Amino acid sequence: MDLGAAAVNLAGKLRGGVADLRRMPRDVVAENGAVLHRYRPDVGAPDVGGAPVLLVPPLGAPDFAYDLRRGCSLVEHLLAEGRTVYLVDYGAIRFAERGLGMEHWVDEVVPWAVRETVAHAGADDLHLLGWSLGGIFSMLTVAAWDSLPVRSLTVIGSPVDIAAVPLVAPLRPLVVAMGGRGLPWVHQAVGSFPAPIVSAAFQLTAFEKLVTKPLTLLSRLDDRDCLAQIEAVDHMMNNMHGYPGRVFGQLYHLLLRSNDLSDGQLALAGRTIPLAAIEVPVLVVAGRTDVIAPMAAVAKVVELLTGAPEVRFETAPGGHLGVLTGRDARTTTWFHLDTFLTDHG
Repeated sequence: MDLGAAAVNLAGKLRGGVADLRRMPRDVVAENGAVLHRYRPDVGAPDVGGAPVLLVPPLGAPDFAYDLRRGCSLVEHLLAEGRTVYLVDYGAIRFAERGLGMEHWVDEVVPWAVRETVAHAGADDLHLLGWSLGGIFSMLTVAAWDSLPVRSLTVIGSPVDIAAVPLVAPLRPLVVAMGGRGLPWVHQAVGSFPAPIVSAAFQLTAFEKLVTKPLTLLSRLDDRDCLAQIEAVDHMMNNMHGYPGRVFGQLYHLLLRSNDLSDGQLALAGRTIPLAAIEVPVLVVAGRTDVIAPMAAVAKVVELLTGAPEVRFETAPGGHLGVLTGRDARTTTWFHLDTFLTDHG
């Protein structure tokens, strides 16, 4: 261990932290319940032109998952590559919004954000990118609305086959036997799936890392980048959002109990949305150690996207957050994304 570097890092930790958590500068360009932001261009970036990129967050995680910290921010990276970057932000879910279902995002929020982004950028179309549930929202939106001006679609860590998720697969027979009764009592009682529970559940999926974190901090005290990443992830975990009760109920019944999406379609708001209706190029990325969205659960979508002219499937090191914005994502996931966006303008 470099004792000099360790001493400097320890002093930084004691002064308040070593991670640069400043958000990339952005401006509000439209509001409609949700808020559409455009990130300010990097003045030193090359002029690559091309379609703008719209980032779609999941529920539960704050929107700055895409902008985790300086030096390990997907937003920062895309701007440095010369991309025009937008993000739709839902904000924290309020109790009054407990009745919102997945169709709110599929039929209203994401289509609105797509149209507003294209109009504000003066573009013909855009690249749509979603992580986790944001990827599922994005896929369902593109499948449901064939007139949307979407040039390409990227989904990262979005599971479509719940039977391939070891954490929940053993529970499915019990849930089926109970006829779907069980966990929904939480959201029925309090109107939502509260943020502290979302945060705790997310952390428990990495229980081994949680237990060994003190040892990791001590053994890597001279590695400022590692310490900054741990600090930034902790900050994100402390700022998780809750789920609307109805969305949680839909996830429980449609995905956990019935695993409907694994058949390539989902019944939502009175109609069936087939993933085969997606007719744009798609990039799918899975984390090799992701326990929330394991590779097999994510890879299943490749065989379901029969209408897409091209489907690329890539894997990258990391868990559910790591595959998006971990330290290794900088040379893996982001490289695959850069290549895909370049190939499709």
